[in-house]
Amino acid sequence: MNTAGHSEAATLGLSGAATRRGLELAPFRGLRYDPARVGSLAAVTSPPYDVVVRPDGLHHLQSADPYNIVRLILPEASTPSARNEQAADTLRRWLAEGVLAADPEPSLYVYEQRDGGGMLQRGIIGALRVSEPSEGVVLPHEDVMPPVVADRAALMRATSANLEPLLLTYRGNGVTAEIIERTAGRPPLISTTTEDGFHHRLWSITDPVDVANVQTDLSHHQALIADGHHRWATYLRLCAEHPSPSPWDYGLVLLVDTVRYPVRVRAIHRLLHGLPVAEAVSAVDGPFRVRRLNVPLAEALEELADATLAGNAFLLAGDGAFHLVDRPDPDLLARTVPADHPEAWRTLDATVLHATLLEHVWRIPEDSPAHIAYIHDTAATVAKAEHDGGTAVLMHPVREDVVRDLARQGVKMPRKSTSFGPKPASGLVLRALSL
Repeated sequence: MNTAGHSEAATLGLSGAATRRGLELAPFRGLRYDPARVGSLAAVTSPPYDVVVRPDGLHHLQSADPYNIVRLILPEASTPSARNEQAADTLRRWLAEGVLAADPEPSLYVYEQRDGGGMLQRGIIGALRVSEPSEGVVLPHEDVMPPVVADRAALMRATSANLEPLLLTYRGNGVTAEIIERTAGRPPLISTTTEDGFHHRLWSITDPVDVANVQTDLSHHQALIADGHHRWATYLRLCAEHPSPSPWDYGLVLLVDTVRYPVRVRAIHRLLHGLPVAEAVSAVDGPFRVRRLNVPLAEALEELADATLAGNAFLLAGDGAFHLVDRPDPDLLARTVPADHPEAWRTLDATVLHATLLEHVWRIPEDSPAHIAYIHDTAATVAKAEHDGGTAVLMHPVREDVVRDLARQGVKMPRKSTSFGPKPASGLVLRALSL
């Protein structure tokens, strides 16, 4: 086994014969669109439910094809219960009409994403046994918002399905990587290019020997939740609700080996509703240094990256300019940042943003959608702030190794601290718990 594998085996308490299993990945009969029943596979896919951020994002996707997956993952109705029942009815109808059909035998799926700039990511999709963070097998690195978990749980209960995979990363480069590479040399089940320029391909692994080898290899590894903390928390809740064994013991995931395919880590930005930029800057000027930048977005982000080399820094936007906020007062940080965490956590930009700026300077509740939105796209965050008269808070991304090290210590970062990617497209393969 490689060095990364030994490191994870030690973390899991594994040697020779495993004393505790690691990742347990099971094949399943994937639900997939019948290409003959839809306009195109690209037209029925969507970004994950929490990344549909463009001003017309939901309606744009709905109009792309009457069978677009957003009708399941983001149903529209007047009440939450009506939305969930609508999604369940839609799923039942699509199954009855043959729009979605189950593959004939249980499979693991190799999934590839490629863009025009040379980025290539491959991983394996399967049903992963749900485990608590205390077991040290699946490591969360962010807190979650209980209302979002409740919303996702209600949707999964109503549909009895995992509608989109979450993204997990692990450090492997072993047998699974070899099987993935060999599988990717065959003709794919699915090949499509989405409007963001990403090319997607999907293969199935049904050979019992290959499936068993993947399962054995992954049993010596742990994984980091890269994207999908709320969905993993939903899996945990639903697993606890159903006596084991049951299909709810497992959840749909994409596992990416970052030894072979390093992921991109981007920041998730904040949009502060009802707080004009002038008020935000006035409140922070003094406790922090503030400099106005009359430059394009790309140059402002370069200035932000340079500033983070010396300490905490943020960009405020929404009034047609950018305001670089850095050099926080050390005494202010000492009073506002909790001291009962490792230094790597206390010095995170997200920690300082939430503990110091949001809570003590701007007095904005971080868990109130009426006050704050979390947006992945940088330009969209700025555009929304300018349109709505709010304040965009732009962040610089944290490194993956920092995230993983904190997660292994059992330390969670502030919610929505990172955006790993590329994220799997929703709609390529679903998991029905009744199959």
